[in-house]
Amino acid sequence: MATTQLQLYNAALVEHLGERRLASLAEDREPRRVLDDIWDGGAREYCLEQGSWKFALRVAKLVYNPAITPSFGFQYAFEKPTDFVKITKLCSDEHLQAPLLNYTEEAGMWFADTQEVYISYVSKDAAYGFDMSRWPETFSKFVAAYLAASASNRLKQSGNDKLAIEKTARRLLTDARSKDAIQGATQFMPQGGWVSSRGSRSATLNRGSKVSLYG
Repeated sequence: MATTQLQLYNAALVEHLGERRLASLAEDREPRRVLDDIWDGGAREYCLEQGSWKFALRVAKLVYNPAITPSFGFQYAFEKPTDFVKITKLCSDEHLQAPLLNYTEEAGMWFADTQEVYISYVSKDAAYGFDMSRWPETFSKFVAAYLAASASNRLKQSGNDKLAIEKTARRLLTDARSKDAIQGATQFMPQGGWVSSRGSRSATLNRGSKVSLYG
């Protein structure tokens, strides 16, 4: 069932923070203002970064930017899509079967020796990751718990309460990831070299996000 921003706020407030529910997103109460700050501060982007969510996956063909000419190393530069959150595949073929082994990331761009690449990525586009009608119930529950954990300090929760909410958020994230993993085809992770210099040709295996508040 599709969720809404108000439903997420109320789940955070009632189920996790012990607050009364909001009647609307215009209600003049401190809990609403706190949750608005968290929501507008990148809450959805953060939650989308925590997994390779199939409901948010998008595939695109990228052509190199001819206005950018690297002075050494990889020859071609590729700009990330504006709705990009997290990469799941970077390939040299349109069927996403041939992972690109030699590439690097620098200054928010990808560099390679091929003039076009194909990517699968988690998108925050309004028709993908930001479309809450696509969110599974398990992901919605995780988002609500994340909102509650993020709001707990400003809403005067005790230290123990905050830890309990964070523990619940971690559990819900694990559940959401496991349910998402069994949906659809198996995804392989990108195998390119996330190296610090365009001059390097070494390839390393990226096994997912390096840092996560919830695991």
